[in-house]
Amino acid sequence: MSPKLLSLLFLLVPAVLQAQTKISGKITDGKKQPLPGVNIYIKGTYDGASSAADGSYSFTTSAKGDQLLSATIVGYKPFEQTVNLGGTAINLNIMLKDAVNELKMVTISAGSFEASDDKKNTILQSLDIVTTGGANADIVAALKTLPGAQQVGDKEGLFVRGGTSYETQTFIDGMMVRNPFFSGMPDFAARGRFSPFLFKGTSFSSGGYSAQYGQGLSSALILESNDLPTRSSSSVGIMTIGGSLGFEQLAKDQKSAYTVEANYTNLLPYFKVFKTLRQPTTYPEIAGGSFSYRRKTSKTGMLKAYFYGNWSRFGYRSESLEYEGDEELFELKNYNVYSNITYRESLGKGWRMNAGISYSTNKDNLHMDTVMKNLEARVGSRSDLSQARLVFSKSLGAFSSLRVGGEYQYAVENTSYNQYQLDYDDNFGAGFIEADVYFTPKFVGRAGLRTEYTSLMDKVNLAPRVSMSYKLDDAGQVSLAYGEFYQKPEQQYLRQRNDLNYMRATHYIATYERRSVAYTLRTELFYKKYHDLIKTAPALNNDGTGYAQGVELFWRDKKTIKNGDYWISYSYLDTKRDYLNYPREVQPDFAAKHTASFVYKQFFSAISTNIGVTYSFATGRPYYNPNRPVAEFMRDRTRTFNTLGLTANYLTTVGKAFTVFVLSISNLAGQQQEYGYRYSSDGLRRSAVRPMTPSFFFVGMFMSFGVDRRQEVIDNN
Repeated sequence: MSPKLLSLLFLLVPAVLQAQTKISGKITDGKKQPLPGVNIYIKGTYDGASSAADGSYSFTTSAKGDQLLSATIVGYKPFEQTVNLGGTAINLNIMLKDAVNELKMVTISAGSFEASDDKKNTILQSLDIVTTGGANADIVAALKTLPGAQQVGDKEGLFVRGGTSYETQTFIDGMMVRNPFFSGMPDFAARGRFSPFLFKGTSFSSGGYSAQYGQGLSSALILESNDLPTRSSSSVGIMTIGGSLGFEQLAKDQKSAYTVEANYTNLLPYFKVFKTLRQPTTYPEIAGGSFSYRRKTSKTGMLKAYFYGNWSRFGYRSESLEYEGDEELFELKNYNVYSNITYRESLGKGWRMNAGISYSTNKDNLHMDTVMKNLEARVGSRSDLSQARLVFSKSLGAFSSLRVGGEYQYAVENTSYNQYQLDYDDNFGAGFIEADVYFTPKFVGRAGLRTEYTSLMDKVNLAPRVSMSYKLDDAGQVSLAYGEFYQKPEQQYLRQRNDLNYMRATHYIATYERRSVAYTLRTELFYKKYHDLIKTAPALNNDGTGYAQGVELFWRDKKTIKNGDYWISYSYLDTKRDYLNYPREVQPDFAAKHTASFVYKQFFSAISTNIGVTYSFATGRPYYNPNRPVAEFMRDRTRTFNTLGLTANYLTTVGKAFTVFVLSISNLAGQQQEYGYRYSSDGLRRSAVRPMTPSFFFVGMFMSFGVDRRQEVIDNN
């Protein structure tokens, strides 16, 4: 190197060094704790560094003038600040604020179990619901494995925390469903009408639920229907008890879709092979179908229409308790139609609108007769419900929100008993306002107020509800809830007196919960006070009272066993009520003190088979024995309830069809189940209330074309 060139380099090096700027400092969180691994850099350049374990950072940049310095790390809000780069060293300490996101935010959870496909931290997903051993794809049967729900097999519906099935309401897209279950016969529970795969979200609230919903003293089952499918498909099902067809068409512009489904069930072959408790005169037969249409009306708008129709019949003869040597005949025909149209859209400036209308009608024709004495009775019942609902919501900041809305229902109830007729109609209106306020990402409160009016009783109620949750760390949170809940008396009492009052329940709930992707631990304490329950003796009035209190535990583990998944639930329930013809507050005949379930599922990838087993247990329930004195009312107990269910699904392909073979067995061990006893009026004869068959098994093959819906089809039966 020549002396001249060397001299030039010595002259230029200081100039280059002067052109670079050193930036350094320390990055901490809101508690002034060092944050390692933060990516800090000058935007639009490759100049930057990552913070060290003590939060310190340092790098140089050749950029000049005003530049944007950026610092980012997952879980914290991005940091940006303009800095002037002129060769002078910059020392900048940075504090990053927590980023509020769904994973880190506290959520309202007291009394509520989410079962949605859309949320990562849900407790049950749709597939969990339909693959629960022995549940036979019945949403309610699967939910009975969760804490709070009772194992009641002689009446349809969900019995929750000392409440009757009437005290649990079902909603689809916010619209109340008047008859969510098939009509049942005396002492035999019927299953739910709707497939779990119609819904992308299922929320089961065992108490303290939102002011958006009403007319349920104990619980709410809130279902949200699917949006558009990803592609067109069709399905065929062949079962030992019937068959099904389905077709779903997605438009070419992928903005609309329609679905047509039909199914038929007949238990004649099954009941011909297996002995039944009572002699069928009409074998159970169900035919139904549905049509749904969905259209994306804008980037934020969705229109949905759903229509469902069903016909069923069933009849049997049984030994007469009242007339020795005679037989009692029961025959039922049912017709049911349910439809709803809903529309949601963003209105701008943080406002959203949800609107809906629905109509349903349910008709039961019951024929009863004491055969030899020809004591025939014919009962007809028809319930029509029309409703409209409109809800507006407004975002308040990043996550807080305000909801205000109202609904109107027009109900017509027609009942005939031989030549007698008892009818009424009711105009029912409700309004609510509710706000979720995030004081911090770890502390949220909800306050709501609901009011209702019924023209039949000419009564108004006002129901305040409050809940709050505080997040202890990344996984744990505690929640508290309080609320007033009102419900009209059941239709059979309103037909006799329309000056009755609302029944009322006051809820107090405390919850501790830890959730992660792999585990869920939840325990809940509750107290529920009943007011103004219906009494039928000595006169029909609202003088009934009661309470329910207890503790519940839920544990789910999806990680410890490879390809395995299990959950355990336990409920302790202390409840008494004085209602109907009870002489005082006693434990009702539908409530067990201890209830527990164990659910296990294992997938064997080598044979493409999923096995699920469910064991459920409940201590004996009280039943009425007329031979005991009044002081010993409801003193007797049924035997302990035990049942083991099994579901096996083999996934394969047949030709071009994705296919699943299904085997499902309820009460696999053949345990004798006993739900209570019926007595003759003189108390001399009695018979046990038991299932129609000790066990039930089901075999089916389901084929889907176009989309691999094998898992979905498994339990659409």
